[in-house]
Amino acid sequence: MEKAVAFYMLLGRLKRRTRRVWVHPLNQRRRQLGAYYHLVSELRLDGDRHLKYFRISAEQMDQVLTLVGADITRQTTTYRLSIEPKQRLAVTLRFLGTGESFSSLAFQYRLGISTVAESVHMTRSAIERQMMASQFPKPTEEMWKSIACKFWDKWNFPNCIGAIDGKHVTIVSPAHSGSLYFNYKGTFSIVLLALADAEYRFTFLQVGDFGRSSDGGVYSGSVLGRAMVAQKLSVPADCPLPGSGAQGPMPYSMVGDAAFPLKIN
Repeated sequence: MEKAVAFYMLLGRLKRRTRRVWVHPLNQRRRQLGAYYHLVSELRLDGDRHLKYFRISAEQMDQVLTLVGADITRQTTTYRLSIEPKQRLAVTLRFLGTGESFSSLAFQYRLGISTVAESVHMTRSAIERQMMASQFPKPTEEMWKSIACKFWDKWNFPNCIGAIDGKHVTIVSPAHSGSLYFNYKGTFSIVLLALADAEYRFTFLQVGDFGRSSDGGVYSGSVLGRAMVAQKLSVPADCPLPGSGAQGPMPYSMVGDAAFPLKIN
């Protein structure tokens, strides 16, 4: 019995994967051949291509780096150089903009897959921590009025505080999830619900509802929908439409497709 136990313990040790090298030879030539040190630096010279690759301009990328750089900086040790914060941001923006796999990004940037994963999670958390309050501020009456003015000026739509819609984001169905993520298109997805102003900028965003949910159902259960019903969003009081004061005050509204019911909150 003791021999059998010893045999299985030895077998388990042999099966354990051991790191053969601290840094893979391919990754050791990161500075000579990695995408960050060549492609990314060249993209900064071409604004259009930089925008297509990262979905933001070089100037915007620098602004984001200024905000999150300290949070994604790690100390260089005697064993290896740390990944520069700008490279972590570049990998993260490419992932967020395209959904490219960690393994593909690892090959392009000559980084370990675990390093890519760590960089994405670290940078995403830093962006949320540093930018959420400024990019998605608590709504105020002045904010809604400003949005409504722009909808009228740009789109001739009065008393509008936003355009709302849902988007199915295709995913691989999680194990044992049944039909929760199966949508009417015949694919598996999660739902992204967004409210945008007259200049296509998000003022509210929620991601993660099951794909089988309807846009209207997602809205009803969302933070936005519940706050709207509870009248906690500081929506301005009814006011007359431009040039039709005789008709009396009209409510402010969000514009959407048939998935969203027409009702007064």
